[in-house]
Amino acid sequence: MKLTLSRYWGVAAVLLLWQGWVSLTGVNAIVMPQPANVIADILSSPGVYLQNGGQTLMLAALGLIIGMGLGTLIAVIAWTSRVMSGILVPLSLIFSSVPVVTLIPVLARIFGYDVKTVLAIVVIISFFPAFVFTSAGLKALPPGSDDLFKVLGAPPLRRFIHLVAPATVPSWMIALRLAAPPAVLSAMVAEFLMGTSGLGHMFRTAATDFQTERAFGTSLVATVISVICFTGSTVAERRVNEKWR
Repeated sequence: MKLTLSRYWGVAAVLLLWQGWVSLTGVNAIVMPQPANVIADILSSPGVYLQNGGQTLMLAALGLIIGMGLGTLIAVIAWTSRVMSGILVPLSLIFSSVPVVTLIPVLARIFGYDVKTVLAIVVIISFFPAFVFTSAGLKALPPGSDDLFKVLGAPPLRRFIHLVAPATVPSWMIALRLAAPPAVLSAMVAEFLMGTSGLGHMFRTAATDFQTERAFGTSLVATVISVICFTGSTVAERRVNEKWR
């Protein structure tokens, strides 16, 4: 309990101030509900939150895995050849600079108005951090190690497996930590704009029907999921770095 309070006292303070402000001012619940009512709505309908939250989390996790894998693969291909680097790097930068909201209607026409478009959006969001940090890690070799492998006559494949790939792991873990929370957010944005289920669709429906408690509850659940993803990826990065370095 002491550890929890020492870490999250700021969150508790915000909730107490929120509850006190709403109670004292008497603001309409449609504008700003009480935190207690938001928690009560979550506890009264756990199945709804679990079903939609589970779908959003599943799409975010799957899109994160595919996006990280795709970004890593393209970075490795670009590393193998200057020609491929000159082709792939500019295309990746241009594609990643396009606002994701503008891509949703185009992708919806291609994949349909269902979870496939949501998954594609998450893949696009997760691709760029993996590509950038993997590309940087492929060049961040220990001093003198590359020359040593060349002097010893190591072939390119063995040089990549035993030197380049291991040196890239810390940078790849940074990409994972940075991409995990936005994966949840991008899934929600896509669900909000064109989804038929998930937390984003749930939030849009609640806001349209003036169910403010449910809208705030959806936001709270999404925040918790994002924090869990960030915390989990941070712990994984720290443990990998402790063993890798």
